[in-house]
Amino acid sequence: MTSFRIFAKTTLGLYFGLACMQAHSQTGSGHGSRHNAPINCDQLHIEGKASSALNAVTLPPTQTCTTRTSNGFPIPDPSCTPGAVNPTVTLDVLQDTKFRTRCVRDQATTEHDKTVTYDWYKTKHPSHNSGASQTCELDHLVSLELGGADTLDNIWPQCGPHGVGLPKRFFKQKDLVENFLASEVRAGRMSLNEAQKGIAKDWTQFLADAKKH
Repeated sequence: MTSFRIFAKTTLGLYFGLACMQAHSQTGSGHGSRHNAPINCDQLHIEGKASSALNAVTLPPTQTCTTRTSNGFPIPDPSCTPGAVNPTVTLDVLQDTKFRTRCVRDQATTEHDKTVTYDWYKTKHPSHNSGASQTCELDHLVSLELGGADTLDNIWPQCGPHGVGLPKRFFKQKDLVENFLASEVRAGRMSLNEAQKGIAKDWTQFLADAKKH
């Protein structure tokens, strides 16, 4: 009986040891890996690759994508970047303090793969694009803070303008809108669906309120 107990304990120890090693090996650092996400993502039942386009488009696009201007700011071509949402990132998830955008970021599309959108928009990929020198951002049109998807129908290169400080760059101005809308949604002052569709249609319509906020 004693020998059996020792054998059973040893076998269980080896089993759990191997299980831990396997779990650890699945937390690799490669971009686009689902296992790159924090453990909280599984607890929140988030599927990082899930996506539902707000409008159906064909990608890669057969025509050149062109940005338009609204209120003096660029907005993407809806035939190339209609916006998309991750249906597993619900209002309950967004209101949960454990939620992190890392649950979705680079899970469906790698950072490198997103650069193809520069070609779609015939935009030169900047060689020095970080810190104070950053002029472009591969932007999630429907932001991850609003349940946006990490797929290419929700990505566009938001660039410019030159000759201004970093806070005045277009993508930093859109950050103000993203933060404002996320706050409104979490507080229940705006529905998640309204915020997602609104920012996808024209993010600049919220900029004045965002700056006041």
